[in-house]
Amino acid sequence: MILAKVLMKPEYTCGGTNLVFSGSFPYIISTVVTIIKIAVPILLIIFGMLDLGKAVVASKEDEIKKGQQLFIKRAISAVIVFFVIQVVQIIVRFVSGNDATVANCFNCFINGEASSSACQLADAE
Repeated sequence: MILAKVLMKPEYTCGGTNLVFSGSFPYIISTVVTIIKIAVPILLIIFGMLDLGKAVVASKEDEIKKGQQLFIKRAISAVIVFFVIQVVQIIVRFVSGNDATVANCFNCFINGEASSSACQLADAE
């Protein structure tokens, strides 16, 4: 699993703003996002394969077609869940334009990056 780079320091600021938060907060959020990006698509595909397997074992044409349709829907859902974070990041970068503060703050929470432009120690300012 990818671990966040934010250290467990007492307080951070976000992208050079006055927003102060605990160092564990972006770590927890980035870990949850990583789990969602990995586990949810895998689980959707596994459940789709199980449904399709049940339909094939039943040996009924109608159930096999329903199982195939359900598997396709779950596979599409898995792809959507996997790419939703990347799409949101692109939208945030596009909307923030030349103002890097918003993008850096978002990057701090989603990727857990500790850098001079993202998550900064509150007492470093």
